[in-house]
Amino acid sequence: MIDEKGILFVLSGPSGVGKGTVRKSLFDRATDLKYSISMTTRSIREGEKEGTDYFYKTKQEFEDLIKKNRLLEYAEYVGNYYGTPRDYVEETLDHGKDVFLEIEVQGALQVKENFPQGVFIFLFPPSLEELKNRIINRGTESEELVKNRLIAAKTEIEMMDAYDYVVVNDEIETAVQKIQSIVQSEHCKRERVAKQYKKALEADFS
Repeated sequence: MIDEKGILFVLSGPSGVGKGTVRKSLFDRATDLKYSISMTTRSIREGEKEGTDYFYKTKQEFEDLIKKNRLLEYAEYVGNYYGTPRDYVEETLDHGKDVFLEIEVQGALQVKENFPQGVFIFLFPPSLEELKNRIINRGTESEELVKNRLIAAKTEIEMMDAYDYVVVNDEIETAVQKIQSIVQSEHCKRERVAKQYKKALEADFS
């Protein structure tokens, strides 16, 4: 095996672009990617499992992790904290497994600040009109909320320069194939394999 450590892949984009659908389709295929498990302070729900759905913490435990910089990103929503634990990600990467994180744009920028060696993929809508239609078709958003989401989406799209790759989510299967290609190409980068090749060259063949 040439790669010693795994790679953190971060998928994000504006609300309504289809991040969850693309991620689910990606993981429905045979993949060695490990999905990043989030941490939360909300109560465990019936049918959920510790370490499978979330890592469940008290508010004090979560805030201690914030102070110790043990979260790659976090946010507070409806009185509960949600975040990505650094230890889980780093331990998984150290075991040679790639980690995949699907997250909102603001969270992705936090991850980039705390873990710049990750690979950041921006999922882009075919057009703002298509994005608007997708949000409306959910049937869960008021007209005012749709408008606010589109305003936020324009701001988030302007942050695209912080990403390494852009994938247009026009057809789900095509988007998934492109993400798979990104994963493969990242493992073929010279800087990722050079260390192992150098080790091989240092071997004693006498």
